[in-house]
Amino acid sequence: MTATSPRLKHEVKDLGLAPLGRQRIEWAGREMPVLRQIRDRFATEKPFAGLRLVACAHVTTETAHLAIALKAGGADALLIASNPLSTQDDVAACLVTDYEIPVFAIKGEDNATYNRHVQIALDHRPNIIIDDGSDVVATLVKERQNQIADLIGTTEETTTGIVRLKAMFNDGVLTFPAVNVNDADTKHFFDNRYGTGQSTLDGIIRATNILLAGKNVVVVGYGWCGKGTALRARGMGANVIVTEIDPIKAIEAVMDGFRVLPMAEAAPLGDIFITVTGNKHVVRGEHFDVMKDGAIVCNSGHFDLELDLKYLAANAKEIKDVRPFTEEYKLTNGKSVVVLGQGRLINLAAAEGHPSAVMDMSFANQALACEYLVKNKGKLAPGLHSIPVEVDQEIARLKLQAMGIYIDSLTPEQIEYINSWQSGT
Repeated sequence: MTATSPRLKHEVKDLGLAPLGRQRIEWAGREMPVLRQIRDRFATEKPFAGLRLVACAHVTTETAHLAIALKAGGADALLIASNPLSTQDDVAACLVTDYEIPVFAIKGEDNATYNRHVQIALDHRPNIIIDDGSDVVATLVKERQNQIADLIGTTEETTTGIVRLKAMFNDGVLTFPAVNVNDADTKHFFDNRYGTGQSTLDGIIRATNILLAGKNVVVVGYGWCGKGTALRARGMGANVIVTEIDPIKAIEAVMDGFRVLPMAEAAPLGDIFITVTGNKHVVRGEHFDVMKDGAIVCNSGHFDLELDLKYLAANAKEIKDVRPFTEEYKLTNGKSVVVLGQGRLINLAAAEGHPSAVMDMSFANQALACEYLVKNKGKLAPGLHSIPVEVDQEIARLKLQAMGIYIDSLTPEQIEYINSWQSGT
């Protein structure tokens, strides 16, 4: 670590918060042994030497370790926030002060500031973009076509961002490679399920201090994030209702023991609503209108558009803060709806996001996806690419090793058997 240069450009809340950020980053590092091993190798091999890298991500203690690993690998890295409420200001300050990484992120920044930071990120003329939600990539495609020639590729680890990249590809504007980190097994099986499940409920409890046992919790969407959230809510004694549009996922929810209803039927029953779909307005005006008085609504998907907050604001006779990150909308029908974290990611708005142990694997994927892009520069076709299976398995192996867990290997006889069609019963 070095003292910050006064010439280092940045926009953070207060550099004086750096000592607290340093302490918290070091604590998170105890639970991130896989990324630490990758960082040590990067420091020796310098795979990103001479390359400019931009990361648009939640500025948390775990993201700090990813940024530090990329800089150790030689990257000229710059970090901006991917969500106005997800920045941890002390972490941002520490990255500037102690690691000389330019950071443009302030918790609570408005949309104009966020958009300005996206432009600052593109002014860095990145060769690699790490994007949460694909805002930087979308802005590049719409406004900075002349910079695409500089780009080796991008990585994306949110469901929302993958949906946007697929749409870009279908429209013929994704003219460079993008690595789908979100679908790596060591990402979505663990980050989405265990990370989102625990951190979402953590955010709800910190914001409200309510008892979940006995409450009707409506989980909107039963992807990996929804599965984890539903599982953890049930574990705390909640009565969980799932809403879905996918018949296969709906059957899975039923067979996992959850009640499945259309949103129109779930809306009058729920005490707490949690959206995890990656889509727009999954909770709308007709749902708000029939909710119980005092129903709590929150979102754990990437963007706040999952909730139709404009409808709520237009139909509220009063909006007031009742607790930090907790707003009560008193509606004209006489009832109230409580919105947590302004409809943004509740696990990061009111809590600290996913536990470090699970982000260790997610950010190992991000780091190795960037290396994969560099190693295959000019060889990958435009469009989405999966993390190679061998990379996924290596991350899992390293995680098990760090946990002191060992597994079996196939015997030569077993290898011969599974590769032969002639042996049978």
